[in-house]
Amino acid sequence: MERLIIFFAAGLIAQLFDGSLGMGFGVIGTSVLVAGGATAAAASAVIHAAKLGTAVISGTAHWRFGNVHWRTVWLIGLPGMLGAFAGAWFLSSVDGENMAPLTAGVLLVLGGFMVARFAFGAIPHPAEPDHIRRSLLVPLGLVGGTVDAIGGGGWGPVATPSLMGPARMEPRLAIGSVSTSEFLVALGAVAGFAPHLGDVGVDWGQFLALLGGALVAAPFAAWAVKVLPVRVLGSVVGVMVLVLNLRTILISIGTPGVVVGAVVLALLAAGAVVVARTVRVDRQEQALLRSREARVLLESVGPQDG
Repeated sequence: MERLIIFFAAGLIAQLFDGSLGMGFGVIGTSVLVAGGATAAAASAVIHAAKLGTAVISGTAHWRFGNVHWRTVWLIGLPGMLGAFAGAWFLSSVDGENMAPLTAGVLLVLGGFMVARFAFGAIPHPAEPDHIRRSLLVPLGLVGGTVDAIGGGGWGPVATPSLMGPARMEPRLAIGSVSTSEFLVALGAVAGFAPHLGDVGVDWGQFLALLGGALVAAPFAAWAVKVLPVRVLGSVVGVMVLVLNLRTILISIGTPGVVVGAVVLALLAAGAVVVARTVRVDRQEQALLRSREARVLLESVGPQDG
């Protein structure tokens, strides 16, 4: 029962991050499942089955809040579905025990990417989303879907920063479109895993616990994308992913428990410093933005005649 409560909490927290950042559900959920002893294939299958439900609710909420650009959804979602199918078929055809360190390695890289993007990356000026080229969106969807199925997470960490970075899409549209298109990616992954579900060892109790927590969080996350400091939340989830997956890798190579504990504590301490810095940067950016808005307002009013 305690384990199911942990998975419920993981689903809730992961979906809060995912719906408000456009990433995090697969990375956090898979990290927790693998750390709890699930094979790479079983963890990815559980995560993508849960995403079928969460993506519908999250996508609907984002649509109602005006956060979805449908051209982008289709141009990344359909190639993402094909990539996820191929990745799931590959993952379910190999030895899951041997894939666990590789999956953790993929997630470790994605966690580092998230920290670099949100803690240290610049936020570009947004461009008109209708002008984003198909030659960028289609390969992005294909790569993101493949990484997502193999890693159990990665659709958001690959797609969302790419849309917000090189594509320069407005953050709320990038997050809402990635969250909505995730249903297509999850559908492709589930189709790839379906013939092998009896072999990968799926724990349906874990699935229901994760899904339950995620469904509770999904509507609130779509609202939170407009009010929460995205930079800070992205840094926090990146640190969490780094800690969980570095621990998994160290254990898989037979590292003594004392060393694992020391490394985890050191990484948590470093992560706390990074997050604290991110909070300061976010506050400075918000203060600068308010100053600019006030200056523009004063310039628009102009001098008053006495």
